[in-house]
Amino acid sequence: MKLLSVNLGRAEAVPYTDNPEGVTGIDKRPVDGAVRVSAPGPKGVGGSGLAGDAVCKLEHHGGDDQAVYAMAREDLDEWERALGRTLADGAFGENLTTQGLDVSGALIGERWRIGPEVVLEITSGRIPCRTFQGHLEEKGWVKRFTRRGAPGAYLRVIEPGEIRAGDAVEILHRPDHDVTVALQFRAVTTERTLLPRLLAAGEALHPEVLRWAREYVEKNGA
Repeated sequence: MKLLSVNLGRAEAVPYTDNPEGVTGIDKRPVDGAVRVSAPGPKGVGGSGLAGDAVCKLEHHGGDDQAVYAMAREDLDEWERALGRTLADGAFGENLTTQGLDVSGALIGERWRIGPEVVLEITSGRIPCRTFQGHLEEKGWVKRFTRRGAPGAYLRVIEPGEIRAGDAVEILHRPDHDVTVALQFRAVTTERTLLPRLLAAGEALHPEVLRWAREYVEKNGA
């Protein structure tokens, strides 16, 4: 299990984003050398957890619980076959492209050590948006991506430090529940009746997702 690439984006003006300022940092490219990873601050204030990476719509992106976005190279390879086109590392706007890890099958609260210093914890799956669709230039992409249910994972920073392409990834901790990233994604997108199951992940969940699950149970029961 290793890190194939560390991908950073800069703010660019594009015609397809719903950001009122008209810019996005979704076009992320692999970089050489070490990149500093640290908690960026609360959502709405903090951006990316990676130094030099642009997050442009802080209302919905970035912050401590979405500090880093990881995608498995294996999932990109499957999409390459499905779409009939090449997808470079970073093509989905991910900060980390991994090899040998089932990212969407990972557990909420699972912790990874990357390289000798950095420890990250999984919080939730990535929800596709109009900007993602525009970036890929694939009609109906949001629905297609959602149907497949392998969204990659957002992570929070537990221990800061530097990472670089080629670093080993070690799973330090797997929680004692069955709430995977894929299950969490289905619960908040296509199968809302799964929301009560997310409560087993507790405070490791992204706070917004935890609130949605609790509100669903209060309204509908478990």
